[in-house]
Amino acid sequence: MIQVRKLYESETKAALALAMRVFMRFEAPDYSAQGVQTFRRTLEDTAFTSQIVMYGAFEEQVMVGMIATRMDGAHITLFFVEEAYQRRGIGRMLFVQVLAKLESETMTVNASPFAVDIYKRLGFEPVMAEQCTRGIRYTPMRMTIPR
Repeated sequence: MIQVRKLYESETKAALALAMRVFMRFEAPDYSAQGVQTFRRTLEDTAFTSQIVMYGAFEEQVMVGMIATRMDGAHITLFFVEEAYQRRGIGRMLFVQVLAKLESETMTVNASPFAVDIYKRLGFEPVMAEQCTRGIRYTPMRMTIPR
């Protein structure tokens, strides 16, 4: 049984390690060495990690997915599910948890090339063509929250 909840500060390191593992498996092949380095440095940046709110998906005390937001939940900054747990609805469970806490009428994300179709299935639409900043490729996307 999967449980989703807000992470404790003591679980931050494990969540960021999960993000890095999944990034290296699925995202890094689409990025330059600079992009991989930028992503790694972002996860190591305490100024960045102190500004995000993280939720985790757990199966019997083992974290199998995570999502992080900023701007009071209106922007997704990290969203990863372990390979063995993908395509089982865990990402959607994490996303629904974040939506339940959201007070904004819109949500944004800068989707990696690998994740654009995933975000489209969640209801996001591209608002610009793919961009590249410090080696990080992304498509700015937005979702209007149905209320």
